[in-house]
Amino acid sequence: QRRCDLKEVEEREGDDEEEDDDDSSSDTSVLVVPHPELVPVVFFCLKQTTCPRSLCIRMRVSMMVILLNCVTLGMYQPCENIDCSSDRCQILQAFDAFIYIFFAMEMVIKMVALGIFGRRCYLGDTWNRLDFFIVMAGMVEYSLDLQNINFTAIRTVRVLRPLKAINRVPSMRILVNLLLDTLPMLGNVLLLCFFVFFIFGIIGVQLWAGLLRNRCYPEENFTLLPRPYYMADEDDERPFICSLPVDNGIMSCLDVPARREGGRACCLDKEDVFYRQSIGLSPEPLSNGSISVAGLCVNWNQYYTRCHTGSSNPHKGAINFDNIAYAWIVIFQVITLEGWVEIMYYVMDAHSFYNFIYFILLIIVSLFYTYKNVGLVG
Repeated sequence: QRRCDLKEVEEREGDDEEEDDDDSSSDTSVLVVPHPELVPVVFFCLKQTTCPRSLCIRMRVSMMVILLNCVTLGMYQPCENIDCSSDRCQILQAFDAFIYIFFAMEMVIKMVALGIFGRRCYLGDTWNRLDFFIVMAGMVEYSLDLQNINFTAIRTVRVLRPLKAINRVPSMRILVNLLLDTLPMLGNVLLLCFFVFFIFGIIGVQLWAGLLRNRCYPEENFTLLPRPYYMADEDDERPFICSLPVDNGIMSCLDVPARREGGRACCLDKEDVFYRQSIGLSPEPLSNGSISVAGLCVNWNQYYTRCHTGSSNPHKGAINFDNIAYAWIVIFQVITLEGWVEIMYYVMDAHSFYNFIYFILLIIVSLFYTYKNVGLVG
C-alpha cells in the first residue's frame, strides 16, 4: 500500500512538472510574439521582430496633419480663383499635396505593419477601408489633374479626410460605433414615420387636391383688366387664395382689397373708363406718366369676382396637395415648424376654418411622439 501511495505521489509530481513545462512554453510563445493582437507574419516573410515591420508597428501618426487638413479645406475658396493663379491658392495646393503624400505613406506603413488581407490585417478593419478609399480617390484625382481633366465628383472626396480623426481617437471611435450599432434599431421608428406621413398625406390629397390653385378671375368676356387674375404682388409669391362656392373657406373674391395708389383707395370704375375713352382721354388721369391725384384711379380689383381653379400653386408650385409626393413635401415642411402657419392659412382660406386641426395633430404626432421614440432608442 505504501508503494502504491509513493507511485501516486510521483505521478502527481510528474503531472505538475508537465503543466509547468506547458506554462513555460506558452510564456515563451508569448514572448516570441510581442504583439499578439497582430498577425505574426505578413507578406510571407516579415515577422513582428523583423526590422522594417517592427519600425512600422512602433510608428504613431500625429493628429496635427489631420487638423492641418481641416484648416486648408476650410480656407479653400474655388469661386474666387478658378484657375488657381494666386499665391494663396498655390500654397493651399502645396499643403494639400503634402497631406495626401503623408496619408499615402501612412497607408503603406500600416499595410507593412498589419498586412493587407485578413481579419486582423489592414483591410479587415472598416475604418482602414475608409482610409484606403480616400487615398485611392486622391490618386485618381491627381492622375486626372495631370491629364487636364476636371472631375469635380472625385475632388469632393477630399472632404472625407477629416473622418480619419475618428480612427485616431479611440473614445470617438467607440462613440461612432455605438451610433452605427443603433441604426438598425431605428427601423421601427422610421416605419412609424412613414405611416404617419402616408396617412396624413392621403388625408391632405383627398381634402385639398387642387384647392391651393384657386384664384379670383374676372367675369368672362371682361378684357379691360391688366392681369388675368388678382395678384397681391407682382411675382405672386403670397397669392390670394379664394374659396369655391361649394367649399366653406375663409376668403372669397368679395374680400379682395381695393386697389390703392398714393396711399388712398381708387374710386373710379369701368363706367368712368368708358366715358374717358369716348371723349378721347386716357382711361385714368395721368400726369407725366403717373397718376396725378391720389385715389383718382380705376379700382380694377373690384372686378375679380369669380373664384376659379387656375394652374399655379404657391411658392413656384412647391406647396400643394395635388398628389402624395407634394403632400409629403408639405408635411415635411410643417413638422420642421418652418413656414407651417402660412401653409395652414392657405388651406383654411380655400377649404374650411377647421382645417387647423389637421396641422395641430400632425405636429403633435410627428414631433412629440415620433421624436420621443427616437430618443428612447438612442
